[in-house]
Amino acid sequence: MNDVRTLLTGRGLVESPRWHDGRLYFSDWSAGEVIAVDLSGRSEVIARVDSLPLCTAFLPGGQLVIVSSPEGRLLRRKPDGSLVTHADLGQPGWNDIVADGRGNIYVNRAGFNPVAGEAFRPGFVFHVAADGAVREVAGDIAFPNGMAVTADNSTLIVADSYGHQLVAFSIGPDGGLSDRRVWADLGEGTPDGICTDAENAVWYADVPHRRCVLVAEGGPVLRTVELDRGGFACALGGPQNQTLFITAARWQGMTEPEMVHAGSGQVLSTPVDVPGAGWP
Repeated sequence: MNDVRTLLTGRGLVESPRWHDGRLYFSDWSAGEVIAVDLSGRSEVIARVDSLPLCTAFLPGGQLVIVSSPEGRLLRRKPDGSLVTHADLGQPGWNDIVADGRGNIYVNRAGFNPVAGEAFRPGFVFHVAADGAVREVAGDIAFPNGMAVTADNSTLIVADSYGHQLVAFSIGPDGGLSDRRVWADLGEGTPDGICTDAENAVWYADVPHRRCVLVAEGGPVLRTVELDRGGFACALGGPQNQTLFITAARWQGMTEPEMVHAGSGQVLSTPVDVPGAGWP
């Protein structure tokens, strides 16, 4: 793990890293906590939500929104730390979320519950408008996972873990999606959380292959960061946006009582040449 630094350790299933205002925010799904950590490793719990998955996004104005998956609600954290309903998603079972620079919010969901051992069905992406209206904007994605929006707000990229690819959509003026295409075929790569850089390449975290990989459009591999445990998600941030933050843990299995080994969750960091751009 050359040039990889451990920022925080001893957590559970860590996910959803987002850099904001000098700190990295991430979720510990095992504990039901959203945590902020600075570059010296000082951390604090800033929200508690009993949700699995537990994913977050920052709106353009800096407000944190949190997906409460079992309740089917999108929560917003107020300055006093309290949580209020931002939107009613209408049903449970939500996974990842991203908000673009214009305030469009995208939330995705699988078409089945893998934790309960349900039979496979493809998943969906939904759009949440500024007025709280929720609508489906994309479907037939084998297992939608991490999402990112390019810096010009023109393209949503979705990690399809079961499809072993990154899928792209053009974002319309009303937040709708069109022009579906395979942005990158990843071969055996299994993408989870993703982020974009200033050269429009995508970093993806890979749990079974214990790595984070930087790919250009079409699939050429530009860099690989090897890990000693599953990589669940990644985000670019830090000084000059040139630090890759990785959430990683020792994976046991989707249907295991504990999906990761207790205390194996870590937040890692490594320097990169190309700064982050876009969302998250």
